[in-house]
Amino acid sequence: MSLSVRPLEPGDHDNWLVLFRDYIAFYRESVPDDVIELTWSRLTGDDPDMLGLTATRGDGRLVGMALVVFHRSTWSSTWYCYLEDLYVVPAERGQGVGRALIEAVYAAADARGATRTYWVTEADNAAARRLYDGVARRAPFVQYRRS
Repeated sequence: MSLSVRPLEPGDHDNWLVLFRDYIAFYRESVPDDVIELTWSRLTGDDPDMLGLTATRGDGRLVGMALVVFHRSTWSSTWYCYLEDLYVVPAERGQGVGRALIEAVYAAADARGATRTYWVTEADNAAARRLYDGVARRAPFVQYRRS
């Protein structure tokens, strides 16, 4: 069945919510409902620095999402593109959905004039890393977070 990638639309809310909650659960995290709704409004509203993309099958099913934050940098006069959230429903993994979403993020970054597109994943997320190794170069940095 055909696959397409497009920006999130207001009518996608309920299906996106399922994807986003599944994504949060995958990483064993929790996000308050009010923050989830704020994120939705930013992705589908007037915030030019946030972008939500979804992958859909020919029957209209949402099978994946990519949520992006554009930001300035102290090292560049251009924009950077942070792919904050990438999720594909388990039944669709390994069928090109993640790659299609990343390629759409690259296109959006190019359109915005972003000179860096980057993301992080858990070190032991082997399936995702196989995809990422084919579409990007692994950076030699370790992420730290405030305790």
